[in-house]
Formats: sequence, structure tokens, C-alpha cells
Amino acid sequence: MGTLLQDLRYAIRMLVKSPGFTAIAVFTLALGIGANTALFSVVNGVLLSPLPYPQPDRIATLYSKTPQFEESSISYPNFLDWQRQNNSFTALAAWRSDSFNMTGSGEPQRLRGEMVSADFFNILGFNALIGRTFTAQDDHAGAAPVVVLSNAFWKQRFGASRKIVGQTISLNGTTYAVIGVLPSNFYYTGNNFGRVPEIFLPLGQWTDKTFLDRRVGMGMDAMGRLKPGITLAQARADMDGVAENLARAYPDVDKNSGVTVHSLKQDMVGDVAPLLYVLLGAVGFVLLIACVNIANLLLARSTGRTREFAIRAALGASRGRMVRQLLTESVLLSFAGGVIGLILAAWGTRAAIAILPQALPRASNVGLDARVLIFTLVVSLFAGILFGLAPALKTSQRNLSETLKEGGRGSSGARHRLQGVFVIAETALALILLVGAGLMIRSLVALWDVNPGYNPHHVLNFGVAFPPQMAAAPPQQVRNGFWQLEGALESIPGVTAASASIGSSPMQGDTDIPFWIEGHPKPQADNQMPATLFYFVQPDYLKVMQTSLFAGRFLTPQDTIHTAPTIVIDEYFAKKYFANENPIGKRVNFQILDIQAEIVGVVGHIKQWGLDENSKSPVLAQAYFPLDQIPDRFWPLLSKGSDIYLRSQASPEVVIPAVRQILSKINSDEVMYGTETMDNIISDSLAARRFGMILLGVFAALALILSCVGIYGVISYLVSQRTHEIGVRIALGAQRSDVLRLILGQGVRMALIGVAIGIAAALGLTRLMANQLFGVTTHDPLTFGGVAVLLTLVAVAACYIPARRAMRTDPIVALRYE
Repeated sequence: MGTLLQDLRYAIRMLVKSPGFTAIAVFTLALGIGANTALFSVVNGVLLSPLPYPQPDRIATLYSKTPQFEESSISYPNFLDWQRQNNSFTALAAWRSDSFNMTGSGEPQRLRGEMVSADFFNILGFNALIGRTFTAQDDHAGAAPVVVLSNAFWKQRFGASRKIVGQTISLNGTTYAVIGVLPSNFYYTGNNFGRVPEIFLPLGQWTDKTFLDRRVGMGMDAMGRLKPGITLAQARADMDGVAENLARAYPDVDKNSGVTVHSLKQDMVGDVAPLLYVLLGAVGFVLLIACVNIANLLLARSTGRTREFAIRAALGASRGRMVRQLLTESVLLSFAGGVIGLILAAWGTRAAIAILPQALPRASNVGLDARVLIFTLVVSLFAGILFGLAPALKTSQRNLSETLKEGGRGSSGARHRLQGVFVIAETALALILLVGAGLMIRSLVALWDVNPGYNPHHVLNFGVAFPPQMAAAPPQQVRNGFWQLEGALESIPGVTAASASIGSSPMQGDTDIPFWIEGHPKPQADNQMPATLFYFVQPDYLKVMQTSLFAGRFLTPQDTIHTAPTIVIDEYFAKKYFANENPIGKRVNFQILDIQAEIVGVVGHIKQWGLDENSKSPVLAQAYFPLDQIPDRFWPLLSKGSDIYLRSQASPEVVIPAVRQILSKINSDEVMYGTETMDNIISDSLAARRFGMILLGVFAALALILSCVGIYGVISYLVSQRTHEIGVRIALGAQRSDVLRLILGQGVRMALIGVAIGIAAALGLTRLMANQLFGVTTHDPLTFGGVAVLLTLVAVAACYIPARRAMRTDPIVALRYE
């Protein structure tokens, strides 16, 4: 211990004596360690830390598996059969999202709600803060309407009054008794990345006929808690058996269907995990480059200390003792860089998540905890040993007599060769990072160039929740209300078109319906029918979205409930199901809706799943049905509200106040919510890719700067070591341009070797990010060529300044250098 303290005191003195060197080294290490700490805190929060539930690894999510989709929503009757027949779960729970209007107590408010079955909270391991959650007695048709409030909504709307339990609130015109309030730490995953809905209602109380139809999923998902000793693989096998039973019992609906089972964590973070691991590998390269730079600085600095260590050796210090002293200095530097890096990481992590909060699931869980601090400590120790070991070994092996004869000065060819190896290594690492960043940038550019199938500019999207009495109104009155709303919105100055849509929204939601085409072979079972995304829209929808019309016509005001049903299909529908015939005039049967509609037009395909639709999701056909032709029996279900799309001449945000004013005039109980421009919706769909591109770009920029500094430092050092040689060359007649070429050539040779090695390594490593790319291959020649040229030019620029200094060497001064 005494020896260690002695080494520490001596190391501190030596570092204080060289403040310039110390500051550069600490700052360089702070960048490398800080970047690694910041990204590890993200990986830790998103991927490594356990979910905030008791035994979270025992919770699984379940989906219906159909011939079209690996993960599809579940019908409620099938879910009830899953509950009864499975042998793997202690409990299963289902849920579906919906929205509700709260009226009767102040200003009407649109609430995010979750309809959940009785075991939902038990599976997650949460009890109510006050009151209770649901029981089996609440979760069935005919039970008394009850509701559980989220903690945040309880505080915001009811002032955290504990008297709320037992009181009632009005949701969509129905009176619900408040039976409980959830604790503040309740965390719900769902599809909201942890954003807790305001209210929870019993799922089993929903008695709509469509909900009880085994053919319809209604956007419902399920989860369960595994029994002790049961693995996911066993649960999958068990649920396959349940699916086979249902296929035999209901062949028209469940034939060829199955059940997909995932762990809850995999379900939450599966899409983002590969990107985060790619970024973690990339930021590791940044730290390696920083370590190489510091190693080169230490090698250069060791030249002035060779006499010191020769004297220490002459006085009896062993080589191991000197190596330990040098490693103590390098580890001390590394820990200082780690402390500053931790501060940079805390700031950088918050900044990255604040810029793109929607890019990461569990973003609220990201922060500096004990695991991150331990990681920083280990990385700092590793970095200190990594960059200090080679210089320490090289310095400690100097020949004692030769060093004392040199008087403490001289050059070492071995040291120069090692510095050259370091330059080659950091150039190669920088090229790999630059290639990765270049591929991500090109992918994002390619995505932005994708035509989404409509013109998103100047389009505003928002939801309108209708008052509860609308559901009881005569269907024709509801239809007239839609026409009144469209006319009022189009009267706003600057608004060129407006349209309501019920069912699906581009990049926001999806409703798929099975169909069969008259005149084509009819499938024997419902679940063998093809499916199409189904939109109920008004005639001006085409004008708002500016989707191309390829054949026939779009819907018109003349397509009413009193005329024959009509439908417009998209180009994908036409190519897939009418490859060798004209679809206009053909009839499509939608058995679930009991609608037979005539095709009157073909429009362009809208990329419903995102701009990279083809690469990440199966493409589904799309069909547009006149909102005015919705059969009367469906209006009570569909009259809760709708999406509104509005095109304006100026910025869409400008018309929002006028829209609110119109809605208030039509009916003060109507609630406007979810206001968003279509440009922002597209931008949000690319959030994860932008997050990856920004971070990889930052890492690549750091690598480029560090490599430039490293090359500059090594060439400057070599010039200083060869001052006498350069003076002799000039004195013997060498031209100054020859000296410039000599020094430039030495630096560029190292850089080109590094570029070549980097290209070879990048060709292999970029395959790991293939799933993150779009419209560009992992070996894209333009990216590789551009990065190679860029890095070579940077190397030339870094070598040029010391080369010019060498070229201007005065031979008289240089010859006195000895």
C-alpha cells in the first residue's frame, strides 16, 4: 500500500508538471469515456435493467397468428378459450385501447383509456394506492360500470382527493363509479412506451356484437404470467395445442391460425435492440481511437523521460517497478477523464433523449445508476491500462548504457514504428465509423425520398370526439353532422379541402377486413380470405391527401346510403387481385360488414406502415368506402368520433384556433384532440433511425477529429526528431519541395494503409447493421469511396502543417541541433 501511495504521489507531481499534456489527455479521454458511458446508460435503461414488475421474466405477451401476420389482434371469444384451455399461465389478461369523453364536471376532456380484463393488474403485480382494482365480478356484461384512475390523472383533475373513491364520473354518457387509484410508480407498457392512460375500465363489460364476433380482433392484445418452472418454449407449445383445438372447433375462423408468444421485454425493446448494440460497438471504437491517441502522446512524452528512467534503473529500479509507475500515471489520467466523462454523459444523455424522446422505449428509465457508475469505473481502468501499457513497456526496455551515452535525447526507430502502427489503427477505426455513419445518412436520405403515396405538406390531422348523445341519434342525423362539419371546416380562410375518416390513419393505425371477389373462387373459410386495410372516408379525402387517381373515379357526394355501395381500391389491390383484368365494375364482398361494393376507381398506394413499409411489414391492399354508405346498424359503434384531415394553403398550425372555434359553435361538447401535421407524423415514424444516425454521426465526427489530431501529433513529433537530418538534406542540396513530399509521403502512407485495413474491416462489420439500412447496401461503393477520399484528404491536411514547418527548416540552425 505504501508503494502504491508513493506511485500515486509521484504520478500526480509528474502530471502537474506537464499541464498542457495532462489537459489534452484528460479531455480526449473524457470524450471517449463520456460517449461510452452515455450510450451504456441508454442500453442499461432500455435493455438491461429489469422491468418494474415482480419476476418480470415470467410475464409474456400473446398475439393471434394468422396467415397474413405473425402478430395480430385477438378476438375476445378466442381469448376466453385461451384462458380456459391453457396449462402454462397462472393468469391471462387482455386489453385494448380506446378513448373516452369525460363530461358533466367542468370542461369536456378526451381521455386515453384502457379496457382491461380482471387479472391485468395482478399479472403486473400492482395494487391500488387507494380503493381497489378490478375483480372477476366487475369483468362481465351486466356488471356495475366501474373505473380505476391513473395517479397522474387523479392529481391533475381531482387534486389528489382521497374522497374520489365512491364518486362517479361520466364517460361517453355512461356513469362510472370510481373504485380505485393506481400508485404513482405504476408502469404500463402497451403501445405507448410507458405512457400511462388516464383511466382503466373492465373489458368484459363491453357487449357490442362486433366485440363478441370470433372473426374480429378489435385491436386487442393479451399477456400472461407463466407458472413456476414453465419456459417460453413450453408455453408456445402449449398455446399451439390450444390453437389446434380452436381450429378444429371453429374451422371457418381459426383454421391455419396460431398463437405468438414473446417475453414482455422482447416485445417492448425488440425493434430497437439491434440499433443500440450497433451504436454501443461504434462508441467502443471512439474510445479505442482516444486510447491510441493518448498512447502516441505518451510515447512522444517518454522521449524526454528516458534519461530519468535510465537513472532509476541504474539505482536499482526493476523493469516491473517502472512499468507500474507509468501505468499508475496512465490510470490516473484515465480516472480523471472518467470523472469528466461522467458529467458529459449525464448532460449528453438528457440532451439526446430530449431531442428525440419518441425514438426509445423506456426512455424515462435511462439515467446514471450504480451499474452505469461501475461501467464507467471499469472502462476507465481498462482504458488506462490499454493506452498506458505499450508506452510503458517500450520506455522501460531502453538500454541503460545507450541512453546515458545519448544524454537523454535521441530517437528510437522502434518507437517511431509503434507510433506509425497506432496511426494506422486509429485511421482504420475512424474509417469504419465514418462508413457506418455514411450508410445511416444515405438510408435516411433514401427514406425521405420515398413517396408515401400522398402529399403530407400543409395537411393537418386531428381527432374529434363526438358527444355521447350522438350514438343514440338517428344515423341520417349523424351523416348530416359529418357533412356540416366538412362544410364548416372548408369555409375557414386558407383551407382548400377537409375530410373525415373512420377506421385507419396513415402511419397511425390500421383496420384490416377480409374480403372475396365475386367471380373469383371463394375461400372455404373466413380466415383464408385475403385482407385489405379499410377506410371510411368522405369524397374530399382524395383532394386533401392528393393521392394519385389511376383509373375510374374517386368517391363523390352522390355515393350515399340510397345508392348502390361503391368502393375505391389502391394500385396494390388492383395489381395483386386483378393482374390481367380491369377492376373497374367488379364487385367485392366484405362478409363481416355484409357489404357488396362495386369498384369505381383505382388510386395510389399509401405506405400505411411507414416509409420503409416493404422492408419491415407485409404490404396490405387498401380500400376506400364512402362514409355516407356505412350501414345504419354500425353507426352507434362508429359515431364516437373520427379523424379529420385538412389541407391548408399556409402552415396547418395557423388554422387550429379557427378549427377549435368552429367545433365549439357546432357543439360545445365536441372535443378536439391529437392535433398533428402529417409532416410531423412522417418525421416521428423515422425517430429511431434519426436517433441512430445522429449518434453514429457524432461518434464518426469525434473519430475523424481524434484521428486528425493523432496524425498531426505523430508527424509533428517525427519532424522534431528529424530536424538534424532535414537540415543535412537541405545543406546537401535537397529542394524544399523534396522535404515537403518526404514528410507528406510518410504521413499519407500511414493513412492509406489505415484506409485499406479499415475498408476490409468495414466490409465485414457493416453486415451487422444490415437491418438498419434502407435503399443502400452494406458495401455501397459510393459511401466507401467517399469516406476513403475524405479520410485521405484529412490526413493530408493534418500532415501539411508539420511538413511546411519542416520545409522551412534553416540548415544552419538544424546543424547546431546536435
